[in-house]
Amino acid sequence: MKRNLFALVAPPLAVCRYGCASCCAAPIGVFWITGIVSLVYGYFGGPLGGDHVSWATIGLGLVLWAIATVWAIDTIKGVEADRRDPNCNSKVSNLCRIVRPRVDESDPFDEIKKFR
Repeated sequence: MKRNLFALVAPPLAVCRYGCASCCAAPIGVFWITGIVSLVYGYFGGPLGGDHVSWATIGLGLVLWAIATVWAIDTIKGVEADRRDPNCNSKVSNLCRIVRPRVDESDPFDEIKKFR
């Protein structure tokens, strides 16, 4: 529950804290910051610069914030699944970081050394 609440309040920070920063904290941060900017911009009149609140711009900001939150929760769950299954035996996670080379693949650096 604490992770989900943190992901709701600050999605990129939750990914850095409970997930891995290199997974996708940067794009999540872009969506989150853009959502905040859109909320503030909508409060001050939005793109038309009117004297009233631009509800469409505020709605856009809420949608962007919601996308960042869902993305952060999904990333945190994926990283947790990777930690539970480090050898990727069950193939449950979509973020499995272990890539095993095929037996018939040669090392690219050995190929370069052959040509010298």
